[in-house]
Amino acid sequence: MDDKTTTREHQSMNVPPDHLIRTISQATVEPAANIDISDVRRESFETQHEDIRQCTTTAPSDMEAVRTVSTQGPLYSVFTLSQKRFIVFMSAIGGFFSAVSANIYFPALNALAVDFGVSASLINLTITTYMIFQGIVPLLMGDLADTVGRRPAYILCFILYISANIGLALCPDYASLLVLRCLQSSGSSTLIALGSGVVADVADVSERGLWMGINTAGPNVSPAIGPVIGGVISQYLGWRWIFWFLLILSCTYMIPLVLFYPETSRNVVGNGSLPPQRWNVSLVSYLQVRRAQKGSLPPEPTPSPLPHRKITFPNPLHGLALLGEKEIGLLLAFNAVVFIPYYVTLTTTPYLFARIYHFSDVQIGLSFLPLGAGAILAPIINGHFLDLNFRRTARKLGMAVDRKRATDLTSFPLEKARMQVLMPFILLGVASTLTYGWIMHFDAPLPAALVLQFIIGMCSTAAFGALNVLLVDLCPKTPTTVIAANNFCRCLMGAGATAAVVPAIEGLGTGGAFSLTAGVLAAVTPIAWVLVKKGPKWREERRVRLAKVEEKRREREEGEEK
Repeated sequence: MDDKTTTREHQSMNVPPDHLIRTISQATVEPAANIDISDVRRESFETQHEDIRQCTTTAPSDMEAVRTVSTQGPLYSVFTLSQKRFIVFMSAIGGFFSAVSANIYFPALNALAVDFGVSASLINLTITTYMIFQGIVPLLMGDLADTVGRRPAYILCFILYISANIGLALCPDYASLLVLRCLQSSGSSTLIALGSGVVADVADVSERGLWMGINTAGPNVSPAIGPVIGGVISQYLGWRWIFWFLLILSCTYMIPLVLFYPETSRNVVGNGSLPPQRWNVSLVSYLQVRRAQKGSLPPEPTPSPLPHRKITFPNPLHGLALLGEKEIGLLLAFNAVVFIPYYVTLTTTPYLFARIYHFSDVQIGLSFLPLGAGAILAPIINGHFLDLNFRRTARKLGMAVDRKRATDLTSFPLEKARMQVLMPFILLGVASTLTYGWIMHFDAPLPAALVLQFIIGMCSTAAFGALNVLLVDLCPKTPTTVIAANNFCRCLMGAGATAAVVPAIEGLGTGGAFSLTAGVLAAVTPIAWVLVKKGPKWREERRVRLAKVEEKRREREEGEEK
């Protein structure tokens, strides 16, 4: 069947041809721009798309080894710089909803206990259940996003989130509050993992640090402003308006998400030049394609889309299975402990500042600003350091790094390049956590406490972000799944730490409790040395094993076709 016949059949069915969908979908991020093939930096399909197909036909099998030469391989991503900025900016704002939904809630806990006539322990149970769902649900949604695409996962998450906020604003009793907070967590908890997946889709490893830093700036800003907003709204408008506020923000976010946000998953669109599923196209793309059918665009030769996997129920075991991988399992455990000082400081601030400085609820909300400021600043600075150190290491090895091309990591000391940036933040984090505990033990002046909170926020977030980048580097085909597994470990560790810290302060004193926290972090620090020494070997063993699994899968599929 020739191209003309195919085009006529598409038009008779009122369905846009694939080449029009792909051409227009690249322009939706910048809807005002003229549609031009140069806007997507598309190279000739004969030299590019077969390579992409070979690297992206497997979804959750996680075929990591993209063995391309940085100066000769295909473009890593066809999205332009302005498109990348829009995509990552939207992902950062999405991650903001995930984090702010937890932090904005804290100042209203006392008001909720009074309104529903329950104890503080029962109200705190809504936080515990929220964190449980925050750890479990991303394992499901992450697998869905790596299989079907980022865009459908984003839309599904926000449908759940918007529905939960409506229910929470109107909830009549404590039982409804408990259930709806779980639903809210189900909708919001995956958004950070989705953002990490999007960064892995559009940014090569040589520039991933900066883009990941921008992506995490969204969720990291919430500890600074979430409690302040929650305290003001709860005090002057009532706690229900917290959820009306989140509803308004999330509905506003959904407009550009549905209208302009493109699919980026490399398992679906390759480097961005392949067409997504017909139902996975933004509204503006679809309308522009319908207009283009009338003759405004000439036919362009395009590659056929990747074979899309059948949509099945997401399997959380895909994420949990990563815990059994030597290098990734150690990284997940290390990263969970790295964030404990942040959780402990965040959780104890209302308790300690009310006891030592006699702060009101609004003052306590404002006292979170230094911790949040450190968390905001860290990923931006750390991202630059990660990218600079990657390029410095590559120069020492005589490797050419092209940000537009996929970088061959087969013999690259990736673990060393990332850990060199990580370790100063770990060491400073141990020292600042220990110092903070003892100055609070002796009721130190407020400025000293706030400065140390800033340092703790910066160090914990920078170290956590660097390890996130390394996890995505190691799992480029399933980045959302591995970050979901990371989120699961972090939430479990965080739930345990936040539950234990106040009893620890009462039993050991503030200095003793924070000394224990710093000691735990110091005790796991040798994991970094193990990963630098053993990581490359484990990574190569995993690559070879996965290559054999992939080869067997292809042989089986070819046999079934025959």
